[in-house]
Amino acid sequence: MKQEKLSPETVAENLHKMEGWVLSDDGQSIWKAFRFKNFIEAFGFMTECAISAEKLNHHPEWFNVYNKVDVTLTTHDSRGLTELDFKLAAKMDHAAAGRMPDHLK
Repeated sequence: MKQEKLSPETVAENLHKMEGWVLSDDGQSIWKAFRFKNFIEAFGFMTECAISAEKLNHHPEWFNVYNKVDVTLTTHDSRGLTELDFKLAAKMDHAAAGRMPDHLK
């Protein structure tokens, strides 16, 4: 089932509730940089997020080097942001909790 693209106002409301997520210049995606204590924490985060993404049938664009995971979320079928992006973002934030050094939270 195709997800409905969110209005700019709804996107802004959702982003206001989330920490660290940034709207792209074109308004079609959100982005966040996660930094972890080490590679194992980053990989554990990605593993937990992969399971959540599969359950939602909504998959992130991400890039990993050692303790860094940069994530971009968008819904390609809807050509913009949908509720799925914000659901997955919340699950990613939850997965990151406890894995990130205090100074990077």
